[in-house]
Amino acid sequence: MTKARRLTLRQLEYMVAVGDANSVLAAAERLNVSSSSISAAISHLEAELGVQLFVRQHARGLHLTAGGQRIFKEAKHILQSVASLGDVANDIVEGVRGRITVGCLVTLAPIVSAALRRSFVDQHPDAEVVMREGDQTELLDMLARAEIDIAITYDLEIPGEYEFDGLISLPPQVILAPGHPLANGAEIDLADLCEEPMVLLDLPLSSDYFLSLFHNQGLRAHVAERVANLSSLRSLVANGFGYGLINVRTKTDLAPDGETLVFRGLKGEHRPMVCGLATVRSDYKSRIITAFAEHVRDRVASSGLPGMSWR
Repeated sequence: MTKARRLTLRQLEYMVAVGDANSVLAAAERLNVSSSSISAAISHLEAELGVQLFVRQHARGLHLTAGGQRIFKEAKHILQSVASLGDVANDIVEGVRGRITVGCLVTLAPIVSAALRRSFVDQHPDAEVVMREGDQTELLDMLARAEIDIAITYDLEIPGEYEFDGLISLPPQVILAPGHPLANGAEIDLADLCEEPMVLLDLPLSSDYFLSLFHNQGLRAHVAERVANLSSLRSLVANGFGYGLINVRTKTDLAPDGETLVFRGLKGEHRPMVCGLATVRSDYKSRIITAFAEHVRDRVASSGLPGMSWR
């Protein structure tokens, strides 16, 4: 006769938290419980299951064993299924409440995430929104691991296991210092940029997109510098170290250091980036995820993305 397992959801929650953090102390701080409680719960799980879940590596914390990784994934699925019961209850009472974790592309986050969070919570006071940032690859990984519920991002190489709801098309634009020789025209020919030093936004997939604009026309960009964040790009360009290509035009023409920027369109047809919402493909989405998606969709349709200029 198979022995009945005496497991609790709390023990599974503790185990998953340690698996995510690779540390008992970090998991304890996140859950606001004692380290001894978490250690005891894991020891009980290992005794009940007859499986070593973690191995301690010197100076690297705790890491899941091969068996522990399989149990970790199943435990996470169980906890998500239990959490969905609360979503079902919310659907029944027709209220939007609870917590949603929203990922946002790192270049968009400083411009759009706070405003969207504010307007959604104002509309749904019983909702709690947690924001996380990442590049495209990180956001897709976070969706797959259920660390975020939905992502505000671009249509860059999104695999079939994800759904993408495109909301707005953002064409590429050139940013220049006011004194740049090309800053006087209304639009700029891509060929005229080839000999100019380029400051490239070097993020996964984003850099490939910007360089592909040249490749698609048989041209090659002269990349002088690579930066990993939009603020550095804007400041370098504003101080005359080259031009930049972006898809995000903010309402301010100032770089973070207070210097002025000039925005110019590109002549001809170029593939835009489409900004939208990404989720894991599923037959069921909770009420709060559906409500957040509808809120963002309605706001973009009525007034565009917050923080952006359409001049």
